Amino acid sequence: MQGDLQRIVDAVAAHAGRPALIEDRRQRVVVYSEQTGLMDEVRRASILRRQTTPEVIAWLREFGIADAHAPVRTPARPDLDLLPRLCVPVRHHDLLLGFVWFIDPDGTMTDVDLAATGLLKELSLALYRENLLGELAAQRETEAARTLLADSPETREQAVRALLEAGMIAGDGPTTVLVARLVAAEARQPDERARIALEQSLVAARRRAGVREALHLLRHDHGVLLLPAEPAAGRPTPEVAARHLDDDLRQVTRALAAVERTVVGVGRTRPRLVDAVDSYVEALHAARVGARLPALGRVVSWSGLGVYRALARLGEHDLDVADVHPGLARLLGGTGNQALLTTLERYLDLAGNAHATAAELRLHRTTLYYRLQRIEELAGTDLKDGGERLCLHLALKLARLTGRHRAEE
Repeated sequence: MQGDLQRIVDAVAAHAGRPALIEDRRQRVVVYSEQTGLMDEVRRASILRRQTTPEVIAWLREFGIADAHAPVRTPARPDLDLLPRLCVPVRHHDLLLGFVWFIDPDGTMTDVDLAATGLLKELSLALYRENLLGELAAQRETEAARTLLADSPETREQAVRALLEAGMIAGDGPTTVLVARLVAAEARQPDERARIALEQSLVAARRRAGVREALHLLRHDHGVLLLPAEPAAGRPTPEVAARHLDDDLRQVTRALAAVERTVVGVGRTRPRLVDAVDSYVEALHAARVGARLPALGRVVSWSGLGVYRALARLGEHDLDVADVHPGLARLLGGTGNQALLTTLERYLDLAGNAHATAAELRLHRTTLYYRLQRIEELAGTDLKDGGERLCLHLALKLARLTGRHRAEE
């Protein structure tokens, strides 16, 4: 199939008298002719990465290429290093299958009549066949990946067997799961461009690990990457893969106003693919905690969450701050208590060391003791009681996790 497409794109380029590049309907590079003459950074990056950035996709789609039935001219975008182009949509019985792209820097290229040569029909049939086969394979893989994250061990075993028999994965061994989340900017929701960016980053991470070594899945509010954890030549460790995924996510989302930041959660390694669901749950919790608490960083591992491991699990059962310590709930509900909450958290983080707390907060010791006394009065607690300190500390961390407490970092 790839040989047919290469022959067609070479014939298209010869007919047009300039290099051509073919993308599928999601604007992922399928095949391209020999690239001679003037080339911009967008074309160069597309060939190297086999994909176009969400920002470029959004710009080009503003000119109606997804709805077009005839060639469309798109203007330059100097800030993106994007030259003018001629886009020829490829359809099969009105179904959009992809695009043929020509760089047209001086705007002198006449509309290419590929239909008259029969090349457009040949291309549409070739893309239709590839699209059909690709979609069927992708659906099988996606369904198997979903099943791997299900609860039933029997269904997970069946999914692993299906993946191995179909040759979609090379083997069943130690597996680590990463979860990538896009944290929405205030009053916004990640849009389709953000979803495209997330999938592109997952695909890039999968290529680095080996396409038949890893699996990825896009869920409604996060992306999942199942990685082999055994050392192998040229394969990044899960920790390195997480950092690379984070780098990719930041790069492809930096121009997206709907995305404030990104976070990657890392679960612990499990001995077999069938047990990856446990790593997934950990990675999901780590990513959710990281989304709530930026101070933890952009890559957050389950093993490094400390007390938040327990609180993340408790949060599954809708545990409220008042269930842990009613007095803290009253303190959180009062107005003007931010300084008291910050003081209490630092005091508890430092194991009740008044000298260290005063030094870190740059408070006079008398001011610190006054604040601690006010906390005891308002929360109805005794900070000399170890049990009370434990409950207060847990309740404060739970309040952070649920967004009720946003004291200064």
